[in-house]
Amino acid sequence: MKKFLSFTFSTFLIGLVACNSSVQNNKNRMQTTDFIPQAKVEAVIKQLKDSLGDSHAFRIERGVRQVAGQWGEQDGTVDDFAGFCKNSFISDTAQLSGLFSALERNFEVIYGYFHKIDVMLKAPLQLEGPEITPVDMMFGGYDVSAHLTDDLYNNKIAFLSALNFPFYTLEEKTEQGAGWSRKEWAYARMGDRFTSRVPAAILQDISRTVTEADAYISDYNIYMGNLRNEAGEQLFPDNMKLISHWGLRDELKSNYADNQKGLEKQRMVYKVMQRIIDQSIPLQVINNDDYSWDPITNELFDKNGGSVASKPEDIRRYEVFLKNFHAMRQLDTYSPDYPTQLVRAFDGTMEVPQKDVEELFRGLLSSPQVKEVASFIESRLGRKLEPFDIWYNGFKSGGGIPEEDLTAITSRKYPNAQALEEDLPNILIKLGWKPAKAREIASLVTVDASRGAGHAWGAAMRNDVARLRTRVGTEGMDYKGYNIAVHEFGHNVEQTITMNDVDYYMLNGVPNTAFTEAVAFIFQKRDLELLGLKNPNPEDEYWLALDNFWSCYEIMGVSLVDIQVWEWLYANPDATAEQLKEAVISAAKEVWNSYYAGILGGEDETLLGIYSHMIDYPLYLPNYPMGHLIAFQIEQQVRGKNLADEMDRMYTQGSIIPQHWMKNAVGSPISIDPLLAATNEALQALKK
Repeated sequence: MKKFLSFTFSTFLIGLVACNSSVQNNKNRMQTTDFIPQAKVEAVIKQLKDSLGDSHAFRIERGVRQVAGQWGEQDGTVDDFAGFCKNSFISDTAQLSGLFSALERNFEVIYGYFHKIDVMLKAPLQLEGPEITPVDMMFGGYDVSAHLTDDLYNNKIAFLSALNFPFYTLEEKTEQGAGWSRKEWAYARMGDRFTSRVPAAILQDISRTVTEADAYISDYNIYMGNLRNEAGEQLFPDNMKLISHWGLRDELKSNYADNQKGLEKQRMVYKVMQRIIDQSIPLQVINNDDYSWDPITNELFDKNGGSVASKPEDIRRYEVFLKNFHAMRQLDTYSPDYPTQLVRAFDGTMEVPQKDVEELFRGLLSSPQVKEVASFIESRLGRKLEPFDIWYNGFKSGGGIPEEDLTAITSRKYPNAQALEEDLPNILIKLGWKPAKAREIASLVTVDASRGAGHAWGAAMRNDVARLRTRVGTEGMDYKGYNIAVHEFGHNVEQTITMNDVDYYMLNGVPNTAFTEAVAFIFQKRDLELLGLKNPNPEDEYWLALDNFWSCYEIMGVSLVDIQVWEWLYANPDATAEQLKEAVISAAKEVWNSYYAGILGGEDETLLGIYSHMIDYPLYLPNYPMGHLIAFQIEQQVRGKNLADEMDRMYTQGSIIPQHWMKNAVGSPISIDPLLAATNEALQALKK
């Protein structure tokens, strides 16, 4: 599941961090070509340097150029610009510290309360309740903070911050950051705050578009009890309603424990996924239980068993995707340091260059361990692998527990969202937190029943609550909902620690979303243990290594498809939804044929195009495999230690850049090598 951004979307844009560009390129990009003449910029820089000395040269040059790059006619004359810079640059250390404290305090107030408004406005779209109305969509798509950037530039607060707290590129942070104090890191993050000036109308349009995409996915459900095989048999229970892709995927995974009809059910779910990808799925079966459907033949039947003409969804999925692309592309003009969504996603938000991420992914996908693990899975299944075995879920040391047995436990334990919320302190105590700290963290997390598959949404100011959303049925929380809830609670614990226990507000959070996914994965892997069902086993670490490896193998390919599609979109910005559909399918086939066909069969398989994240959250997917790698390295670090103590030590670093964070936390950068080595060790031990 995805972690919702702690800030509203426009605040996220304000806080985008720098890309990996050279100092000279950065200098050139900050020079204005529209309003402030270059000669005036150089003159102001010289006057300030002459007045204050070389010790302030870097801050002066970087700050003046930042202000000049954003200053427009509406902000004052060229002389006003010069006067502002001369009068507002602070050289005194104590005064600079005072300015930082004032900015930090007031940004927390603004972002925190705007976030609370956003949560309330989106509640009808995200939580269980009455049917969503057009008015709900209008308010849910409204970004109350969309004018914040304009306002902060208009009242000169943005200029004051940009002038005094310089922006550092990713390259500069990487080279210098290891020697920075905590306060210097906080100053650098303040410098990241105002690097672009996006008009409010664009921010509103993006917010509306992303909200509509999320609503489309949240209501994309399949009534599994209405599915029929070619013999007309019903394989799934009447009350099973699964969201795409998460619910379908998790149902497929759960059926490895079913020795009777499990394989047939998996093949049926697999076919449903294929029809969603190619859009041959009938519109009548999406979030509708009025018809029965044979996904193999694609025949539709009414409640009396009579054949019904079906209408395919056609291109709706890709229309939503395309709207997201056009919405995000509007930022390009206003983002000189991250001129495309790809650069913003990797160099900006993740702070790991795209080429480095792809190198990690392709390194694992092409590793010899893939064939060895696949052979091990085949020996356990007693059959040749099929494409859907990309979601093999059988790495359990004691054998899988049937999902209906797990659901009986979870539905009894958690009949409603309140029961889960009341149990959160106990979960934390089982994971190693002391009772007082467990209660403190849990008091800042609230649980809601979700329309969608579930998500975690952190607070944007200290002492506000993080929100855990998961599905809770009328008969209680099923195992799928519980498993997701434990994952989301991992996000919430990270969100609460990194908001409330980090020393500077400007350093709250984690380096990127992969780091919060790492905590979520660590929690999720302990879901059975938290139910009292998993006894300590010396082989557990081997099974966990294989599970992590196979999860990376799956999601890295999906992520490469997502990346390739965005590259295609930028190369074909005027593409139609039909052309985008073909591009997604083509990319899915290409990646599959390169890394999966020789392992799982299915030449030209499209399965890698099923993930809903591609549709409702632009370029989020690469964070998952990065999260798996980070989680594995953190797992190795915490093994034999108290999880709570280690999490507190590592995560109170806050949002410094990823590789520095990892070196401080586990002693090495993000790498596939520890996982590959552990996979080799696990195979040798378990094949004996």
